[in-house]
Amino acid sequence: MERRTRKHGARRADTRGAGLPRRWQGALGVLLAGGVLLTGCSGTSYDSTTTDQRGVRGGAPAPAPAAPGGAAGSGAAKKRDVAGPKESARPAAPDYLSTFALDVDTASYGYARRVLADGSLPRPDTVRPEEFVNSFRQGYRRPEGNGFAVNMDGARPVAKNTDWSLVRVGLATRPAPSRDARPPAALTFVVDISGSMAGAGRLDLVKQSLRILAGELRDDDSISLVTFSEKAETLLPMTRVGGHRDRIRDRVDAMEATDSTNVEAGIERGYEEAVEGHVKGSTNRVVLLSDALANTGETEAGAILERIDSARREYGITLFGVGVGSEYGDALMEELTNKGDGHTTYIADEAQARKVFVDQLPAHLELTARDAKAQVAFDPKTVKQFELIGYENRKVADEDFRDDRVDGGEVGPGHTVTALYAVRLKEGASGHVATATVRWQDPRTRAPHERTGSIATDAIDGPLWGGASKRLQVTAVAAYFAQSLRGEELTGAPGLGELASRAGKLAADTEDDSVRKLATAIEQAARLRDGRRDGATGGEPEGEID
Repeated sequence: MERRTRKHGARRADTRGAGLPRRWQGALGVLLAGGVLLTGCSGTSYDSTTTDQRGVRGGAPAPAPAAPGGAAGSGAAKKRDVAGPKESARPAAPDYLSTFALDVDTASYGYARRVLADGSLPRPDTVRPEEFVNSFRQGYRRPEGNGFAVNMDGARPVAKNTDWSLVRVGLATRPAPSRDARPPAALTFVVDISGSMAGAGRLDLVKQSLRILAGELRDDDSISLVTFSEKAETLLPMTRVGGHRDRIRDRVDAMEATDSTNVEAGIERGYEEAVEGHVKGSTNRVVLLSDALANTGETEAGAILERIDSARREYGITLFGVGVGSEYGDALMEELTNKGDGHTTYIADEAQARKVFVDQLPAHLELTARDAKAQVAFDPKTVKQFELIGYENRKVADEDFRDDRVDGGEVGPGHTVTALYAVRLKEGASGHVATATVRWQDPRTRAPHERTGSIATDAIDGPLWGGASKRLQVTAVAAYFAQSLRGEELTGAPGLGELASRAGKLAADTEDDSVRKLATAIEQAARLRDGRRDGATGGEPEGEID
């Protein structure tokens, strides 16, 4: 099947009250001040079913899931009052649906922490709230088999007299398998050895990471090595790891930084090696390790991947990006992995390299879902307005939700995906609020599957701060921190100092070191905003998978 891909462009949309009337912006500010950025987990109001539906291959897509009695409006830019579906099962109006491709990237948060530790504030265009949120453990209920469990919950802000609430949609795959239980892997590592990789924490860290990996991979795994600067070169064709670990390490040790950065040449050669060394029955994946500062050859992600499109489609070879360096081409790496059916993370030191290439390796290599999308239908009887936080470059047209030719996201075992919604309820609202549906394809058979969940008003009435779910509070802090770094200060919202205090208390309550590092990052940002650079402390970025 030839799959039609809709491009999720790199342009940034303003999701914090963009296009909203001034009076609503103030309400949204109060909402965020109360921590209504949904994340974490306190499972309530589940209504899950599973269906196997063959997606359309042409013509009009199947109807999107509709909330009982209709759907609800999404922001001031969408003002039409749309009636509910009739007996003919007419699709709910696009105005009242929120549809996006799933995303398990965490590089934005990791890179932000690296920049803050170096004494600077990250550029706003490198900050993606969903990647901050997805960098922390969520504690979601997980499915017994393949596919997803749909978790939905929410809370009200602490501030009084507000009609805003938060609704969290949490999607979780089965736990990652152990080292011995995962399928064998055939990995092609494409390593940037350009001159920009000569600095500390770049090529030296990549070589260190690959040495760690050489000891972690099983004997029945296979590996090939491609390097690129101005041109690309194969250092090692696809080779079984068993009996060849010293040979692999020798090839890694021989890498030296030189010349310019031709990412196009590296990826093209990497996919050629991956196809030539394709191992049936294994997880075949290209892993790009780079600072992504392309300056030679093709520098646009779409054009780069177009050259190897047939290899991606025919062999199902996915792209995993590992970013390094204090100067980092975040936009290019993210777009490459999004369009390359993969995801990206960021490493800053050996501790994080060990986390990625040892602790989280099965989750990064194996796939449980291809082209996964989510669609949330809000109920017009109870919801007046909603706003999705983040996912600007992962949005999908509502009518394309069940069109399996349209690109989605790839998700592995052990991953969680959280969508955060600020939701404004109607006065006196009671009952159903929203229904969330996740759709994905089986990685091997391409058969489509769906799972749904729903939530009602009684599940979002409790306060956020002081509530039962510490994880919900942690992710609220992380999400508002991302918004602050984007320069989207909202009236009445808590300052970075208060956020740091909340994170510090939550770190003690949860005994979670990643939350402690979040508190440190917020403190660093607060000092930099105040013009103070004293007391900055570094630390490895986090990309937690529970």
